[in-house]
Amino acid sequence: MGASLLLPSWLLVGALILALVASLPTRGLAHPQRTSITRRYIFNVNLTNVTRLCHRKSIVTVNGQFPGPPIVAREGDRLLVKVINHSPYNLTLHWHGLRQLRNGWADGPAYITQCPIRPGQSYVYNFTVAGQRGTLWWHAHASWLRATIYGAIPGLADGGGPNVSDAYTINGLPGPLYNCSAKDVFRMKVRPGRTYLLRLVNAALNEDLFFAVAGHNLTVVEADAVYVKPFVTETLMITPGQTTNVLLHTRPAFPNATFLIAAGPYVTGAGTFDGSVTAGLLQYLPPPPPPGSSSSPVIPIKKLRLFKPSLPSFNDTSFVTAFNSRFRSLRSSEFQSNKVPLTVDRHFFFTVGLGTAPCPANRTCQGPNGAKFAAAVNNISFILPATALLQAHFTGNGRLKGVYDGDFPSRPLVPFNYTGPPPKNTLVSAATKVVELPFNTSVELVMQDTSILSAESHPLHLHGFNFFVVGQGFGNFDPNKDPADYNLVDPVERNTVSVPAGGWLAVRFLADNPGVWFMHCHLEVHTSWGLRMAWTLLPPPPDLPKC
Repeated sequence: MGASLLLPSWLLVGALILALVASLPTRGLAHPQRTSITRRYIFNVNLTNVTRLCHRKSIVTVNGQFPGPPIVAREGDRLLVKVINHSPYNLTLHWHGLRQLRNGWADGPAYITQCPIRPGQSYVYNFTVAGQRGTLWWHAHASWLRATIYGAIPGLADGGGPNVSDAYTINGLPGPLYNCSAKDVFRMKVRPGRTYLLRLVNAALNEDLFFAVAGHNLTVVEADAVYVKPFVTETLMITPGQTTNVLLHTRPAFPNATFLIAAGPYVTGAGTFDGSVTAGLLQYLPPPPPPGSSSSPVIPIKKLRLFKPSLPSFNDTSFVTAFNSRFRSLRSSEFQSNKVPLTVDRHFFFTVGLGTAPCPANRTCQGPNGAKFAAAVNNISFILPATALLQAHFTGNGRLKGVYDGDFPSRPLVPFNYTGPPPKNTLVSAATKVVELPFNTSVELVMQDTSILSAESHPLHLHGFNFFVVGQGFGNFDPNKDPADYNLVDPVERNTVSVPAGGWLAVRFLADNPGVWFMHCHLEVHTSWGLRMAWTLLPPPPDLPKC
């Protein structure tokens, strides 16, 4: 049995659940062959009135659902998703975590792989699930459409920070801890002595989240649709964009109690944030009636004792560091999973962090010293082009057409003490630059947080690839010492990872998927400020041997 949780879900988000008939090889057993099928979905994007916290708002939804409908598929299935845009906004959809092997046209980020679907128009996303299983998700990938339209956009026009949310949600429901929300509660009903699979997705715009179920341990078994060595925890932390599958074992007998499911923020930045907690209820179904009785005594839920979990402090970095260090791939002498590249063709060192940009003429900005907030990779704040990068890359040399420059720096042009006192000059440059890679290049990328305005963790998501997290630490990365501690045996494989506040993180991957692939912070505010870039890969040579 299973339950599906999405944390917290704003508009235009949904689950993408991929399954295999046999997900792990078992020696001596023959698995039945399965024929792949084509699955068709129609997504009608509309404005829908939704009431939460006693306020009625018009938000963008898919098929009138909040959160959106799930997609269920198996490996090898072809998906045809027709998106009909009845809303007044340009939009695209991104299938977060799907590698889209040799099919970058279906990836979805606006002005990277496609131009937006305009109001009144439609588009069919056509892709095949290849070599993946587990829990992924889909969401809008244009402007702030990953959140309710009425949300943080007005706060960005003045160059300041975004609005603070009113509440977090579980499957679109704020829960009983907020005012005027007693009925908007997610309820997970379970039976004693069972094991349930929870598919957790952090679809929040700008917050890492702690998650716990009172009185129950959680066994982590999967991260970003890749199996991991199982480990048990009372609490987990999940960044925006990440997915985590956990097993929940219920108590052997009816406990005469109800248990709170809770999620609250983990925050490392200096800005204001929503410190509230969203909650749902884990409710045990009553036992069957005893023999000879027509009914069993039912205790009203209000009379059952309610247990609440204890979440870590909002700034408990020590817990987060220890938790993240427990993730390991399944790779062992008995199970040969995907291999981390042991040799590296290209080394990259990217600084990621906040900065400032000049306030436009005749405007008043509310960023530091009258400037605008900005964010950058290697001090370059990425400007979205007017033409989709993939289209420019495919139809001709995008550099010659002036759509992008192919000289994104492999390291900061001016080294400095990245986690030390902030420099006097906090301005970033703005450009549309990409990294150009030959096909099948093995890459090592070290991402270094900076304290230019404030040290802060950044959940970085790479489209089109999974990568191996081979190392991380605090302070400035030392290329002469830190690689000696890399885990090249069983590093976790992910598509989204959090660069620690005031620290660094190293990943490796094989650039074997031709196309143009976006990499960006999954804090929507940082993406909108420019913490994003793209990789372009040339196609393989025409005489490359086929398998």
